[in-house]
Amino acid sequence: MRRLNRKQTLKVVKELDAFPKIPESYQETSSTGGTLALLTFSLIIILVISEVRYYMQTRMKYEYNVDTDLTSKLRINLDITVAMKCGWIGADVVDVSGMTTSPAQGALGEEAVFFEMSSEQRERQRLLQMIKSSLKDEHAIQDLLFQTGFDSSPSKGHANKAGKGVPDACRIHGTLVVNKVAGNFHVTVGKSIPHPRGHAHLAMMVEPSQYNFSHRIDHLSFGELAPGIINPLDGDEKVTPDNRKMYQYFLQIVPTKLNTRTARMNSHQFAVTEKERTLDHNAGSHGVAGVFFKYDLSSLQITVNEVHEPYWQFLVRLCGIVGGIFATSGILHSFLEFIVSVVCCRYKLGSKKPSQPSAAQAHHQLDHGTPQQQTNQQSLSHGTPQPINQPGPSQPNSPLLLQ
Repeated sequence: MRRLNRKQTLKVVKELDAFPKIPESYQETSSTGGTLALLTFSLIIILVISEVRYYMQTRMKYEYNVDTDLTSKLRINLDITVAMKCGWIGADVVDVSGMTTSPAQGALGEEAVFFEMSSEQRERQRLLQMIKSSLKDEHAIQDLLFQTGFDSSPSKGHANKAGKGVPDACRIHGTLVVNKVAGNFHVTVGKSIPHPRGHAHLAMMVEPSQYNFSHRIDHLSFGELAPGIINPLDGDEKVTPDNRKMYQYFLQIVPTKLNTRTARMNSHQFAVTEKERTLDHNAGSHGVAGVFFKYDLSSLQITVNEVHEPYWQFLVRLCGIVGGIFATSGILHSFLEFIVSVVCCRYKLGSKKPSQPSAAQAHHQLDHGTPQQQTNQQSLSHGTPQPINQPGPSQPNSPLLLQ
């Protein structure tokens, strides 16, 4: 009973076979089919390899959320060179809460250098300008920077100190930690001094004719130094002969969380709007000469995740490639066989077609038949039976007559 049930089960399973086998004796091979099969397998191998390489690559996924971190501090990373002596200028930060952060409260240092760039600085500036120009046209380059972990921070000891004479510029570089609120970081004439009613710089020791706020921003970033982020002001340089110039940079800072192969950290990106003007109190253009960075923070947070394509999508794409190529090659093979069979059949019919006699030749044969044919025709017309074959000299007379 069990054997019977097993046989019935196997019979049902065989009937459900969706891949029937064709005996080899019924299969016919051809050179056209073999050539097409080689091309098909070659194309499948190439596409499968390219699909595997595509699956091994990663892509960037961007998410936007509300920034809920309200208690952390903001880190300012700065490397700027101003074309004035270090004793004539001062740098500090004043936020909207009225709190002042001076260089002494952070790791911000001053260094006497020459304003003219060294060869290393020029090469780095050229590279940064080229990358920023490309980013404006193609944003996909930013994904490549995240994947490779491009480091945009300046190298240590790259400032130009090998000039002639006394250094004519001051390099301000380092880090300041401030409150995570809007503020104003500035470099202006005179050192900052504490004042009970506000913020002040001691500028009486410097003549206005000695002002020169030509400057170069080698690096400006917020938060941790994140690989892959190109800051919009890195490599910018402003040179002016006017000693009454005021430069203003309005920054919109966006918190950014990185989850990539090269970095897992919380950092910041920013967008910038620039404005510069010449001070003229008689014309109503008031202010203080210097370089001012006025920043504000966005309430949104960007999360950058480096992800792979899902495995099931990879399998679906592979099945689609293999099945699609096999189906297309089968259709193409049938079409080629049809074309070849039609062309060959027409060629054979044209080469074996018997020649037809002309009308004059046919009429001549009817008029000039053999005497025997004419006698047979006359006998048939009068109803007289005639022998079919006349006996030859070596044959006996045939008794068969045409009945």
